[in-house]
Amino acid sequence: MSPCQTTAPYDVVVYGGTPSGVIAAVAAAREGAKVLLIEQTKHVGGLSTSGIGTAETEHMIEETFSGLALEFYQRLGRYYLKTLPNPEKYPSPFRPTSKVYGENRPVAFFESKQAEKTYLDMLKEAKVEVWYERFVTDVTKKGPAIQSIKLDDGRTVAGKAFIDASYEGDLMARSGVSYTYGRESKDQYGESLAGVRFIDEPIDASPYDDNGTLLPGFVERSTLTEGQADKRVINYNFRLNFTKKPDRTPFTKPANYRPERYILLTRLLKNKPDTKLEDIIDLYKWRSWNGTFETNNKQKSVISLGHFGGNVDYPDGDYSKRKAIYQDHKDWTMGLMYYLANDPTVPEKLRAETNEYGLAADEFTDNGNFPYYLYVREARRMVGAFVHTQKDILVDRTKPDVICLGSHWIDSHHVQRVAISKTQFVNEGRIWEPIAKPYQISYRIMTPKEEQCTNLLVPVCASASHVGFCSIRLECTWMQLGESAGVAAVMAGKQQIPVQKINVKALQDALVKKGMIIDLNHQVWDGMRDIPKSTQLLSK
Repeated sequence: MSPCQTTAPYDVVVYGGTPSGVIAAVAAAREGAKVLLIEQTKHVGGLSTSGIGTAETEHMIEETFSGLALEFYQRLGRYYLKTLPNPEKYPSPFRPTSKVYGENRPVAFFESKQAEKTYLDMLKEAKVEVWYERFVTDVTKKGPAIQSIKLDDGRTVAGKAFIDASYEGDLMARSGVSYTYGRESKDQYGESLAGVRFIDEPIDASPYDDNGTLLPGFVERSTLTEGQADKRVINYNFRLNFTKKPDRTPFTKPANYRPERYILLTRLLKNKPDTKLEDIIDLYKWRSWNGTFETNNKQKSVISLGHFGGNVDYPDGDYSKRKAIYQDHKDWTMGLMYYLANDPTVPEKLRAETNEYGLAADEFTDNGNFPYYLYVREARRMVGAFVHTQKDILVDRTKPDVICLGSHWIDSHHVQRVAISKTQFVNEGRIWEPIAKPYQISYRIMTPKEEQCTNLLVPVCASASHVGFCSIRLECTWMQLGESAGVAAVMAGKQQIPVQKINVKALQDALVKKGMIIDLNHQVWDGMRDIPKSTQLLSK
């Protein structure tokens, strides 16, 4: 198709090849719909194919995994069962044994490259058309319904129903749907965990440079009030894959390397020369695949992979601004690793330890072994007719229009760094609230207000407060929301009705038949919940 040409209408257009987007597209296609998936990078799978190799079962109730999300993990399990010499020795915190699942035993830890292959297999089998490296620039509507979207290459895509499964919510925003970003105050929704939060111990390190000027990425304590709202989101970082293999890619010096960015590290190592790499970066060695493991920002470190202050303009930024922020985070990350491996102020022992590692040569092979996606933990959030908040997780756990279950702890990494004195600072914004029981997630968190848009569903940038979002912002939960969105979009399109008007009971029945668990009280045995028959014998 040539630029500026308009497509014949698709039944469902999915924007964003995140795990939620892939599953939404597959779910819609399995319903017989003609589906187009539009991805912004060269690769589908979002963070599941960009360094996060976990289903997040560590802090979830495993029995809330169901539907196509569970199928994804079972497909990975079948692959590893067949290819690994001793698969039982590899880590997987799913409790069910092979006796329960047989060859359909799921795995909870996996490699990015295999996750991508699995998603591509599912898309190919479902005959989903996929376009890569395309961005929405404009939306044409007739009344409250989207008629078509225009992409950055000039093409126009028409559709009956649309799903925005991107991390940023760009299709949602361009469709005239109300949204927010940042944190609500405690008072807005009556949330005890909301707003600015000072719960962490002070860190002994000066947040000022040698001239007494506040370092970049810091704010003054006097500017903040406990529980207040703001426009800041959870800090971002890349999830690097480390290895000690001989073919590892060394930590090279980035073009925009600025060692002065790591002054906190210089001061730390001067005062604590015995610091180890694991004191700076979370090294998830315990879930290693063939010598490769993922890394993460370390919450209480003086300095780590999280680039505080670097994402402030990201949620509502244009594409060029976000590209610059991505590059700035990459420069920060690779600069930090190069500094640790080479700077003469770094103790020799720590330099030697850092140089034992490198980037895994068999991951992200067309991107210098660097992840495709920045870990955008939170960006825009839709403001729909129903907003998922703290009480919907901890108190009002049942919903009449339930379409899946949630169970992850309420988890927010820190949001900003705050100078509290000339010699101390504190990381602010952390939430780590355990959840003892699963909760039902409402269909309405995916639907815009009807007067704003009638044929759009938003399973990722869903209608939630910051606190509410911090429990659903997991790929495994987003996949289940994506499946619900895919099936609902087909129902609305076939019946030519607004997504807000579909028969939710019919949607629930369809999802349950496909293996989705929506009942909080399904049977328990041997300390775990029974697996519905519909998900026990999935096709190979």
